[in-house]
This record gives sequence, structure tokens and C-alpha cells, in this order.
Amino acid sequence: MAEPTNTPMPTAPPTPRSTSPALGATRPGSTTLSPPPPKHFGIPLTSSSYTSLSVLGGPTTKSSGSSSKPVVLHIGDPVKYNPETYAEFASQFEVVRPSADERQRPAFVQALREKRWGDFSAIFRPFWGTGGEMGNWDAELVSLLPDSVRVFASAGTGFDWADTQLLGEKGIVYCNGGLAAAEAVSDFALALIISTFRALPYCISSSATSETFQACHENATAQSHNLRGRVLGLVGLGNIGQQIALKCSAAFGMDIIYYDVERKPPALETRLHARFVSSLEQLARQSDCVVLCAPGAAGQIITSESLRWFRPGARLVNVARGSLVDEEAVADALEQGWLSNAALDVHADEPNIHPKLLALAGTKVLLTCHNAGGTVETHIGFEELAMRNIMAVLAGGQAITPVNTQWLKNNAVS
Repeated sequence: MAEPTNTPMPTAPPTPRSTSPALGATRPGSTTLSPPPPKHFGIPLTSSSYTSLSVLGGPTTKSSGSSSKPVVLHIGDPVKYNPETYAEFASQFEVVRPSADERQRPAFVQALREKRWGDFSAIFRPFWGTGGEMGNWDAELVSLLPDSVRVFASAGTGFDWADTQLLGEKGIVYCNGGLAAAEAVSDFALALIISTFRALPYCISSSATSETFQACHENATAQSHNLRGRVLGLVGLGNIGQQIALKCSAAFGMDIIYYDVERKPPALETRLHARFVSSLEQLARQSDCVVLCAPGAAGQIITSESLRWFRPGARLVNVARGSLVDEEAVADALEQGWLSNAALDVHADEPNIHPKLLALAGTKVLLTCHNAGGTVETHIGFEELAMRNIMAVLAGGQAITPVNTQWLKNNAVS
């Protein structure tokens, strides 16, 4: 699913390289970014904090001698939550923020062709809701970037709207905001997991009338189960999957198994009480509840075929990408009772939800509106992390949350 505006979508990275933080990026024992709270929390910076190189009436180019600072192309809204970090950021770079009109695809393409913003060194997108007006960062856009660009740091966890392989081959490290969203997404995932064991869609919808209330009070018990001792299968064990594992093991006493393209180190498995399985089929056959926290690039992995691997009465939770799931097949499995419950925060054709799933919303499926990563704290972290990634890379250091190191030209950044 293409997401030009990159709503905060939780996905686990394909390998440990994807969102492994640099030393010092997290608190001991935590896998989330924990920036210090700004003293002026919530005060937005005005547009006057930025340099604009666009002139009404025609394109301009940056003068080669106008500044000795590297130029950062800031796409989207101004920084809102981290003014102190932004002050440090702006002292190191000349920040250029194209207008909303300039960010529309045709205008943006033309500006890149004209080198309107000169030989900028980084692209900075601190919000998932703005800065995506130009659409997908595909071969057309990537090919127009100047050779001076070294890092693209964006809010959001998902990055299926950006061709990270092409960026890497051009020598540009792409950094996402997954580390900042992990706490929010994992918390939300716990609520969805609980909903599948406690028949919450049925319990919620039945409160509408006294008759359905009484019927649910009498009948929901037979559909509800404790979580303790149940097997939770995680597809993907990145930052989000790790937090889900830790929380479900510690709080609910669940048995954790996981499948990932690379097995995690034994010490991490021990800390998370997680056991590796070597295939999706093995995970599905052993799990009471399967949770998707894998990247959209994994393709459609929940299909009519793979659903046959699930235990009868198993559960499915998706906090990753709607594109991972054949929604028609999931609806059929719910109708047939092969799946007892499901909880889906993401959908294949957002903002539209599959009609067969909507019909089951009051009984067997909890449907939410791509809300898992959406908290104020996540947005604070998105801003902070994007700035820190750029400062680190342009200073010659390591990116904090690179996702495309396997494609980086000459492994210039790791």
C-alpha cells in the first residue's frame, strides 16, 4: 500500500540492522527512544526560523558562497515539540523549507531539476501528516537528488512510500522513526491482543440495549479466555515486537515465540523469554494468537493458504501493514469459525475497510483506524530522532535508525 503521507505505521525491521540504535540512544533496559523533555514543551517554532530559497515569480538557485553550513531540505510542517534540539540543529545547518505548493509533485520535480535548493546534504521530514505531498520517493525523485545528499530522516515507522534500495545505491542512508513509535504501538497491540481473548467486540457492541446487554453478560464467558499460558506468535521481532514480547511475557505470563528473517542473539531471546521458530507455518501451528509486526515489504503473508496453518479458534492481530493480509480470506476464516477473533489496526485500502470485516465488527473483529503509533510522545520522538539522525550522519558518525544499510553504496554509513 503506497502511503505518500506515511501515517505512523508500525513495522518490525527486516534485519537487526534496520532499527538498531546507536550506543546511548536508549535508556538501559529499554528499546525506545527517550529524548529529554524540552523546557518549552509544545511551543511551535514559526516559519521565520527557516531559510527560504524560493522567490515568487520564478525559480532561484542557492548561491555557492552564501553559507558554509550544509543545507538541510525540510519537507513538511515546522518543528513543534523540540525547540532546544532544533536550535542546536539550526546552528549546524542551513534549513530550507519549501512551501506547501512547492511540495506538490509537479512543482517539486521541477524544483529538483532546476536545483532550486542547491546541493543540499539531507532531507528532514519531522511529521507523518505533512511533507509527503510529492508522493512516493520513486526512481523519478531519487534520480533528481543531488549527489551531495547523504541522509533522509523521516517521521513514521513504515517506509513503503520510499524506495530505500535506490536511495542506498545512491549513497543515501534512510532513517525512519520506528524507535520513537515502539512504545505507543506495543501498548496499543496489547489492547488488541486482549480484545481477541476477551471477546471485546461482542462485549462493546452488546451494551447498546438492555436485551443484548443481558445476553452478552450471560454468553460472553464461554467465548473468553485468560492470556496466561497462551502462546503468542510474533511475526517480526524488531523494536515493536520486542516490546510486545516483553510486556506480554512479564504482565500476562504468555509464552512467546517469534519468526523473523534473522534470528536474534541468544541473550535477547533470554531477556524477552522468546523462542525462535524457523518458518511462518511453524509459528501459526503453535500460536493461540498471531501478531503481525513485520514490514510491508514482506508482501501478503496471511492468505487462505497460510490461514490453514492456524490452530482452530486461533486469533490474529495486525499492527503492521494492511498489505500483509488477504482481508477476504481473514473474513472467511472468521465467518467459518476457523479464527475465533481478530483485531486489525491497519487495512489494505485505507481509509476504506473491507465490507465483510465491517459486518463482523460487532461480533468477532475489532477494527481501529491506524491509531497504534499515534500519540503526542511518538511525535515528540519522531522530531527528535529525525534531527539526531541527520546531525549524526553529517558529523561523520553512525545513523541511529538506518533501514537500508544493506544497499548503501560502499557501505558508507552503518
